[in-house]
Amino acid sequence: MYHQRPSWDTYFMEIAQLVKTRATCPRRQVGAVLVKDKRLIATGYNGAPSGLKHCPDDGPTKDWPNGCMKAGHCIRSLHAEQNALLQAAKIGIPCENSTMYVTCQPCNSCAKMLINAGVKKVIYEGDYPDDFSLELFRESKLEVFRYIKHKLVQVKETL
Repeated sequence: MYHQRPSWDTYFMEIAQLVKTRATCPRRQVGAVLVKDKRLIATGYNGAPSGLKHCPDDGPTKDWPNGCMKAGHCIRSLHAEQNALLQAAKIGIPCENSTMYVTCQPCNSCAKMLINAGVKKVIYEGDYPDDFSLELFRESKLEVFRYIKHKLVQVKETL
């Protein structure tokens, strides 16, 4: 029986989906995969820094009266993209000319880090309400695609 192999984009996005299952943030689970020359070089998911307590699964508790949130944003967790970049740096792998697959659109802080790390392409699946990150990507000439139903759609200027 013939097996249809997935495209490289589907393959890496499905790995990012698996990576997000390790996320410890109860609000949003995100996975990221950093790829260079069709080789996976690092992964990341959102959660507390290594060795620190994770956010409580059920929100605010007696020990965590405000949970992990401040002004609507998580203050405890690193983002998946940040963790992937840090993992690559920690083991000495350069990110220049790499591609980041991420299960949701990067925020503007992550966009700035991806640009400075030399990532050349970002492929994301889900939405995130941050038009400024897309503006940063456009200005930097970084290629950005939205992964929709096993296809890539180039993100065009919308602002």
